Amino acid sequence: MRIVIAEDAALLRDGLRRLLTDSGHDVVAAVDTADALLDAVAAHHPDLAVVDIRMPPTFTDEGLRAAVAVRASRPGTGILLLSQYVVERYTADLLADAGGGIGYLLKDRVADIGDFLDAVGRVGAGGTVLDPEVVRQLLGRSRRADRLAGLTGRERDVLAGMAEGRSNESIAGVLHLSESSVEKYVASIFTKLELTTDRDTNRRVLAVVTYLRS
Repeated sequence: MRIVIAEDAALLRDGLRRLLTDSGHDVVAAVDTADALLDAVAAHHPDLAVVDIRMPPTFTDEGLRAAVAVRASRPGTGILLLSQYVVERYTADLLADAGGGIGYLLKDRVADIGDFLDAVGRVGAGGTVLDPEVVRQLLGRSRRADRLAGLTGRERDVLAGMAEGRSNESIAGVLHLSESSVEKYVASIFTKLELTTDRDTNRRVLAVVTYLRS
């Protein structure tokens, strides 16, 4: 299989190249930026691109955006995404691609050589491979968005006010409600969205994020 690697960390990039080459694959390019990935794909027409999601210069989603561009220009190219964390933006677009040949693994999974090589083979053959943690997080977010359908009209009004950055007092004034009523609506929103109390998270922020993503 002809493979392009896009990974900015030199040690991991070289390790992936050696592993894939030793496994009988033809690594036609190993690059360290998203722009170089696009150039390599255009020049070598690989069967598969192994792509780090976060790449220079901002280390946010350059690799992921480049992967979307690769699929748009060369739909038959398999894409195997690698990341330290689950990045939702643009991921749904790739996963919704009916052409298959999509994979998303957390980098910890690369340490298991057998699992990684199996994923390479399956994605290169047109299959879909998703890390269990990726599935768990994406489904969790999707279910919270679906639960917006369970909110009443007034609860949606309150949540919209929260999304505007308004306090409960301000929302009460705009909606002509008592502040205690707004507090009850907010508590109901948290319950319906299944946002539990957690010292590491802010339920109000999570509720707003769910609203905006919907």
